[in-house]
Amino acid sequence: MGIFIHSIAQISNQEPFSDKWFSEPIIYNERYVRSIEPDFSTYISPMITRRMGKIIKRALATALHITKQTGIDNPDAIITGTGLGCIEHTEKFIAAMLENNEELLPPTYFMQSTHNTISSQIAIHLKCNGYNNTYSHRGTSFDSALFDACIQFELGEIHTAMVNGHDELTPNYFLLLDKIGYWKEGQITEQRLREGNTRGSFAGECSVSFMLGNSLRPDSICQLKGMELLYQPTKEQLTNAVDSLLQKNNLTRNDIDVLVTGVNGDRENDVIYREMHSSIFPRKPMVWYKHIFGESYTSSGLGLYAAATILQKAFIPQSLLYNACTEEITIPKNILVYNHFQDKDHSLTLLSSCLD
Repeated sequence: MGIFIHSIAQISNQEPFSDKWFSEPIIYNERYVRSIEPDFSTYISPMITRRMGKIIKRALATALHITKQTGIDNPDAIITGTGLGCIEHTEKFIAAMLENNEELLPPTYFMQSTHNTISSQIAIHLKCNGYNNTYSHRGTSFDSALFDACIQFELGEIHTAMVNGHDELTPNYFLLLDKIGYWKEGQITEQRLREGNTRGSFAGECSVSFMLGNSLRPDSICQLKGMELLYQPTKEQLTNAVDSLLQKNNLTRNDIDVLVTGVNGDRENDVIYREMHSSIFPRKPMVWYKHIFGESYTSSGLGLYAAATILQKAFIPQSLLYNACTEEITIPKNILVYNHFQDKDHSLTLLSSCLD
């Protein structure tokens, strides 16, 4: 049994529901970029969206987009990763508490301030009564959701799953993270992010939804062959985990064509990726994506999206190449996606092409 990615939809600082970023990415110089909103009325009635926060509208729109593309309108599981949840409505609810002395509080803000509201709203809208779960583990939230889906497939509990990664970043929370050095000072350029010799990255938002299934279809984008999560691994443990994941799928390091990483321009963050690349895949092309989409708690979902798109289109655009690789780039067949959060939570995801 395999796991296949049938459809992906994203709303970010790039053109929504489009792969145009792959060949013609929008380049930003600001430290803080919010998502480009699609026409939500195409997917949801304006009467329904009137009281919804941005993140709920984005979540519903991406979910409905992939159900329309695949015809799977009632997946067996809906699993979401979110680092901040509905922070916009959380802030509004807390502000109302302060302004009204904790009296006459608007219930809408409270109902949409909980993290599991995102998955719940999708399930209600699609009338899905199956497995529904939300993971909120900061930078490993999406990876935890994807790992849960893999487990449910392996147990035979589900045949289809919608896996989501959603995070919004309000101006207030941007400033809060700025105080602890999350974002670079001054103007952002690709060169500054590539050099990675100072602290901080540039901020983005993420809404991405995947439709997974356990059978190959004509519209399948790629195959998800395996996944590993590690907590504070040593270099030896990380290397062993890579080799073990590959061996389970009858592959070796030489079979990996591309390494996709969460390089974001932050000095402490990026050195982990460089060390892993130089020690395990020194001659392989290394791809990055956060210089295009920005950094968020669930941006690893956009990394999986980038890897899947490379396999679907069968080439690596120059805009995604981080290193000057010494090995000739051929049509990529196998990609390893590697992410870590503060060098504590590490994830390895193996993707393979569906093309002959």
